[in-house]
Amino acid sequence: MAIESDVLVIGGGLAGLTSALASARVGADTRLVSYKQSTLRNASGLVDVLGYTPAGEGPLTDPYAAIPSLPTEHPYRTVGVERIREALSLFDEVVPNYRGGHTDTNALVPTHGGTIKPTARYPAGASAGLASDGRDVLLVGLESMVDFDAPHAAAHLEAAGVPFDVRGVTIRFPGDLRADAKVTRYAKLLDTNGDVAVRGRNRPVREALAERVNAELDGEARVGFPAILGDDDTAGVRAALSDALGAAVFEVPMGPPSLPGLRLEDALFDALDRAGGRFETGNPVVDSDGEGRIERVYIEKNGARIPNSADQYVLATGGLVGKGVDSDRGRVYEPIFDCHVPHADDRYEWFEGEAFGDHDFARFGVRTDEDLRPVGGDGSVEFDNLRAAGSVLGGYDFAAEKSGSGVSISTGYAAGRRAAQEAQ
Repeated sequence: MAIESDVLVIGGGLAGLTSALASARVGADTRLVSYKQSTLRNASGLVDVLGYTPAGEGPLTDPYAAIPSLPTEHPYRTVGVERIREALSLFDEVVPNYRGGHTDTNALVPTHGGTIKPTARYPAGASAGLASDGRDVLLVGLESMVDFDAPHAAAHLEAAGVPFDVRGVTIRFPGDLRADAKVTRYAKLLDTNGDVAVRGRNRPVREALAERVNAELDGEARVGFPAILGDDDTAGVRAALSDALGAAVFEVPMGPPSLPGLRLEDALFDALDRAGGRFETGNPVVDSDGEGRIERVYIEKNGARIPNSADQYVLATGGLVGKGVDSDRGRVYEPIFDCHVPHADDRYEWFEGEAFGDHDFARFGVRTDEDLRPVGGDGSVEFDNLRAAGSVLGGYDFAAEKSGSGVSISTGYAAGRRAAQEAQ
C-alpha cells in the first residue's frame, strides 16, 4: 500500500526543507523525501537574496529595491517582495544563530578565496568579519587545511579596497592533526576543549591554539579563522579565543565540506522535526503516475518501488548540478515528472564560447504559473497538484546574481504554504 500524506516534498536542500517546514507549521501532514544527504553541507552557510542584477550591476546595497525590475520570468517576480520577506522571517525564527534580519541592506562578508560576498543573512560567527568594519584583521590559515590560503586571501581583500589593513599567516594546528582530517574533527576537539600534545605535554586545545596565534598578532583588533570553530558550542569557542587573544574572533565561510552548511542543515531538520514533519533520506524518487494530476510517486528502495501518495506535491530536486534538471545531447528535461524545460533546439546555443560568458544553460529549469505550478510549452499547467521550488526553477542565474539561497527559501516557503492550503 502507498505511504500517504497531505503534502509530499521531493528534495532535501534549502528549498525542500523550507517548503516542508512551511507546510508542516500550518498543520498539514507533511513528508520530505530526498535521495542524497542535503546539499547544504556543500554550501557556505550564507543566505543571499540578490547580490547583483542580471546585467551584472552591483554589489547591490538593497536587494529588495532591485527585485521589481528583474525580468518577468525570474522566480522573485513570481513570488513577490512580500512573500520573500515572509520567508526570511520564518528563516530568522527557526535559525536563531544568524544575523542580518535587522536591515534590508546586504552585508559584505569576506570568503575563503578573498572575495567579498553581498549577503542578506550570515552566521553569527561571521559577524565580526564584515568588510564594512574598519578594524584591522589577521587571517589565520592552517598548514593542514590547504583550501584556505590566508596570505592569498588577505592579498585579495587588500586588492578589493577594504577599509582596513589585513594580512594572513599560516600556522600548525596544535596536536598536528592529519592533513586529511575532516573539518568536524577540528570542530569537535574545540567543542570539548580536549587536550593536545604540545612539546611533550598535554594542554587544552583552545589555550594552545590561542598561544600560537598570539605569537603572530601585531595589534590587529580582529582575527579570522577558517570555519572550524566548534559545532555544538561555536559561541563558546569564539568567546574563549577572543578572551585569550584580546581580539574579536570570526569565522571565514569555506567551500565544501562546509561546517556552517552542516550547522544550517541541522537547524532546519530540527525545526522540521519540531513542527511535526516527517523525512526520509537515502532513496530516490524514480517515477510517477497521473495525467493532469499526480496520483503517486515511486521511491526505489533495495530494488523495490515503494508507492507514495499525497494530495499535493512539491518538486525541489535542484538544478543541473543536483540532477533535478538533466540533459542529453538532444534535450534538457526534468526527470521525475517530465516537466517542460524551455531550451533552444540547437545545443550549441545552450552556451557561449567564453568561459565566463552569458550561458543560456545557467537559466535552465522549469517555468511556472503565478502559483508555482510547472507549465508546458503552450503555457498550460502540467499538474494541478504539483509546485516547484528552488534551483529546479528556470529564468535566473543564481551563481552570477548571488541569489540562490534567497530563491530557494522564498519559493520553498510559497510552494509549501500553498500546497498545505490546498491539501486542507
